[in-house]
Amino acid sequence: MFCIYESNRKNPSSLKSWEGIRSPWLGTKNIWDLFYSLNLMEEKIYQEIKKKKGNDWTPLFAKKVYEEVKKHKYFITNLGKCTQIDARPLPDSVYKEYLELLKNEIEIINPKVIVLFGNQVSSIVLNEKISVSLCRRKKFIREINGKKYKFFSVFYPVGNGRFNIAKSIEDIKWIIEREV
Repeated sequence: MFCIYESNRKNPSSLKSWEGIRSPWLGTKNIWDLFYSLNLMEEKIYQEIKKKKGNDWTPLFAKKVYEEVKKHKYFITNLGKCTQIDARPLPDSVYKEYLELLKNEIEIINPKVIVLFGNQVSSIVLNEKISVSLCRRKKFIREINGKKYKFFSVFYPVGNGRFNIAKSIEDIKWIIEREV
């Protein structure tokens, strides 16, 4: 099992009226390209995702997608446990507010490997300045309450980072082959 940490702004589960699971990347398409390319999603559910618009996602469909995630034994969460109405980047201070909660999630899940998307989240979680382009495939060991965990930083594969999705897929495949 491994974890992937992200932040997403177009998620229907952030609406107060949503009555389903509240999980990352619901209502989006691009990130699922990555999971499908990593063989972490069956084609049938992937094609269903690709056909839906964000507001077509239902609580039942969201549950179905996350059953697929569960079946393939990976865990997705976001460092910033919040959403906003536009696509402005979140300031570091917001992410730092949630760092202890993230550490608690890591302790509960106890993953073999943790994949962090992007420079900002990687820098905050690893507590050092990270440039993904300079540390591709580098393993970072960090201790959380006496237990050591393996972290890797990869390019953020959606939004403005979409042009780096091939590098993200390449690096995560490399990580899975060697560490999972």
